[in-house]
Amino acid sequence: MSSLTRAAAPSRDPILIKSLTRRPTLVRKRDDADTNLDDATILSSPTKRAKVAFDSEVEVRVMGDWEKAPELIREEVRRAVERHAVGDDSTYDRVKEIYSTRAKDTDAPTSTIIRKYTSALLSSVSMLNRSCAGLVHTVLKSEWLGRDEAFVALHVRFLGNLVSAQGIFLNDVLRMLLDNMTSVPPSSGRLPNELPVSRTQIHNRAHSATKYLLHLIPSASSILSSVISKTFPHSSDSQRAHIIYVKNLLKLIVYAPELRLEVLALITERLVKIDVQVQVDLEDLAEDVGDGLVQGIPQLRSDFSEDIDDADEDSDHESDTSDESLDPDGQRAKDITNNVEKLDLILDVLFSYYNPFFLGASISVREAALDVLLSQFATIILPTFRSRHTQFLLFHFAQTSPALIDNFVGACVHIAFDKGRSAIIRQSAAAYLASFVARGIHVPSQIVRDVFDYIGSSLDDLRSDYELACRGPDLRRYSSYYSLVQALLYIFCFRWRDLEAGPEEDVDEEDLPAVDEQEHTWIPGVKETLAQNVFSRLNPLKVCSPAIVTEFARITNHLGIIYVFHLLETNKRLRLSQFGGSYRDGSAYNQPERETALSARKDESYQQLDEYFPFDPYHLPRSKRWIEGDYKEWKGIPGLDDDKVVESESESESEDDDDDESDVEEGVGSDELSSSS
Repeated sequence: MSSLTRAAAPSRDPILIKSLTRRPTLVRKRDDADTNLDDATILSSPTKRAKVAFDSEVEVRVMGDWEKAPELIREEVRRAVERHAVGDDSTYDRVKEIYSTRAKDTDAPTSTIIRKYTSALLSSVSMLNRSCAGLVHTVLKSEWLGRDEAFVALHVRFLGNLVSAQGIFLNDVLRMLLDNMTSVPPSSGRLPNELPVSRTQIHNRAHSATKYLLHLIPSASSILSSVISKTFPHSSDSQRAHIIYVKNLLKLIVYAPELRLEVLALITERLVKIDVQVQVDLEDLAEDVGDGLVQGIPQLRSDFSEDIDDADEDSDHESDTSDESLDPDGQRAKDITNNVEKLDLILDVLFSYYNPFFLGASISVREAALDVLLSQFATIILPTFRSRHTQFLLFHFAQTSPALIDNFVGACVHIAFDKGRSAIIRQSAAAYLASFVARGIHVPSQIVRDVFDYIGSSLDDLRSDYELACRGPDLRRYSSYYSLVQALLYIFCFRWRDLEAGPEEDVDEEDLPAVDEQEHTWIPGVKETLAQNVFSRLNPLKVCSPAIVTEFARITNHLGIIYVFHLLETNKRLRLSQFGGSYRDGSAYNQPERETALSARKDESYQQLDEYFPFDPYHLPRSKRWIEGDYKEWKGIPGLDDDKVVESESESESEDDDDDESDVEEGVGSDELSSSS
């Protein structure tokens, strides 16, 4: 009882007196139930401390990340990486969350917080090995390009230290930078509480970072080359993605000249793929629909390619999504139209890029630039069947000086007559040679004559090799010969005026026409070359393209140089299948093989040369401005095509009145030859 009495009288409790003497700041009232607890229990109990911390009269404040000293964050990041190595990812995941949270989210960290953590990662970059790939990739995907300049500078410094210390991430870093040189979404430059950053600024920042890394690690160029190829937009991607990426690649090779040839070749390669795909798609559609697609594309704004970088994604004039209201043919036509526009824009960008190297530059600079294009021609354009527009880069720039014309013609001649190359490549080179000489308005008459004479001499050699064993026309065995004959016919159809002898030229008196005769005088060898080949046992007029042969027959008959219509009538009764095919050994040598369903077809087009000539009329509405003044249009033959010439001029005037909405070339004597493209 006495003990209870003392406990009930706290003012007399000796323990409390001792406690008050030692810790006067802890004086407070206690309930009777607390009298059994001594002072040590009160001071050491976490429950009691919690009651004091959350007292209603005490202000409670939790320290935020922005208040943390940089030293504390550095320690946090270091421990997070260390604990991650032993399987504890709690703090590691929290650091990842700092970078993975989108800026538009309500709980997104501020730029100040992210900057502190980036500085901390910079201090621990040596610890960010392969096991920390998840954190590194999260940092690379973060929204850093749309923040302030100081933030971007720190992030670029971190990227440099990262790839220097951990080379395994170099490919990932370069891939991230190249991805930001394509069509980035507008939100990337419109982060909350940040000044707006345009697409152009984002691209420039990506270029600055790339340039810094290439300077820091020169060997990064080899890795960047492969990354550039992998990052190139797919042919089905939007016009915007292609144009922006191509323009950024052209900017990149300014500070990375070691990649110039590779990058330019890559652009040409992807452009050719789009070009060929467009031609295949147009041919699959009805012919009239295909022509209408190209001619119906509206003229793009002159400043479209310049401001395409900063336009909103929603304002893009193209639509890459399917329109449910269109039928399959309509959707297909829409896709083809988008590809044609894409091809047109990329070509316009390339014309603009190459132009300074030829306009007003020294001859050495011009030749070096043409060598780049010739390299792409030999390795990419020439081997690709049905390339339709890409080759006009060479057509235009090769005509900027007589020396360059000679260089391009020489390159075509070298390939066309190189027996070490495949037959298909030699045929293609002959087509390019003939088409350039025929269509290039700046190609001088002397080169036309030289090429005609060179082809004629080569045909003499081939004919002497083939005629003795020849039983009749056979494309499979004599393809090289026929491709050269067709090239000769094509050149004659377009440039026969350049093969006439002028009054000052030295010709034999017997070749001069009588005073009252309306005849043409030809330079020596023209008549002989045409006659010897046309009437040879190889019978090239049966194998060459019917459109070219028909027009050649009309012109030569009208000009009185040779008459071939009787041969064409005879050829109508001639079956190529009786001469074509493989030949057997022994007694059956030179005997045609058994007729098959394919060879028995009445249509013999598969046994005739294709009428493809690579510099046929250029219809792309925007980039065609570069070809104006370089291209030789068809001119009707006086006295033969007078009606068609008048009709063509009338239609041309009508087109001018309609603001040049259509730029279709009308007729080359016969409609088939003019539309051979």
